[in-house]
Amino acid sequence: MAGIIDTLKLKYKTGSVMTRLIFINVAVFILLKVVAVTFTLFNVHSLDLIVFLGVPSQMTLLLDRLWTLITYMFVHEGFLHLLFNMLWLYWFGQIFLQYFSGRSLGSLYVLGGLAGALLYVVAFNTIPYYIDMGRGWMIGASASVMAIVMGAAFYRPDVQLHLLLLGPVKIVYIAIFAFVLDFLSLGNATNPGGHVAHIGGALLGYMFAMQYKKGRDITHWMSKLIDGFVEIFKPRQKKSKMRVEHARSETDWDYNKRRHSEQEEIDAILDKLKQSGYSSLSADEKKKLFDASKK
Repeated sequence: MAGIIDTLKLKYKTGSVMTRLIFINVAVFILLKVVAVTFTLFNVHSLDLIVFLGVPSQMTLLLDRLWTLITYMFVHEGFLHLLFNMLWLYWFGQIFLQYFSGRSLGSLYVLGGLAGALLYVVAFNTIPYYIDMGRGWMIGASASVMAIVMGAAFYRPDVQLHLLLLGPVKIVYIAIFAFVLDFLSLGNATNPGGHVAHIGGALLGYMFAMQYKKGRDITHWMSKLIDGFVEIFKPRQKKSKMRVEHARSETDWDYNKRRHSEQEEIDAILDKLKQSGYSSLSADEKKKLFDASKK
């Protein structure tokens, strides 16, 4: 058992931001289930953690529980809800990380969740159909995940996923299909808040992709905010007496631009390989292709 825990700790520490987000969501799910079982065994029915951590539709209650704008995007009540959200995050998160840094993915996850929560609260306080439903709460990472799905899909619309029975399908079509399903389900009484939040996250992800193509990174301010928050809880290291000069690391924008340029170069080499064969590649192109295959 100790070995399994150590392995999980290592995977979390060495994993990407996407991996850590999946770990956090799964850990929160397990913890809440353990607490729920404990409450049941000891007849504690006065506390409902899902309600305490979920975003309330009532504005007055939300102002008293502002933390729910963040906590809700890591909370799932049902296993299938968690499973499908994490699968979408894993599939599209891997594509996203081919062109952007993990820092950008984490920031977009949070911004997508906030956009989903905002649209949910606005809809349930302005649209008659939702107002008539009365007070409610919303949980789940769906809005955050949809932001990453749309961000990846509209930044690199030609990338394909191989789907069972359908074969290769462009991810932009998958993203549009998911968005249309959510829009058509806005009148569904079984999960109205969830579909509204999906729309909010999807629009934020689309905006991110379109603005990034124009040279603007709308997640930049959130990245700085998260960095500052993490720095507060980061263990202080003793200052070394030896003076060391550090090279200035590249910014998120430079990193993403370099990754995009490298990917375009590899795509061009692959096209040449497909059309003219391996022998047509130069020694430099072969080396670049070999190096890319090891990443």
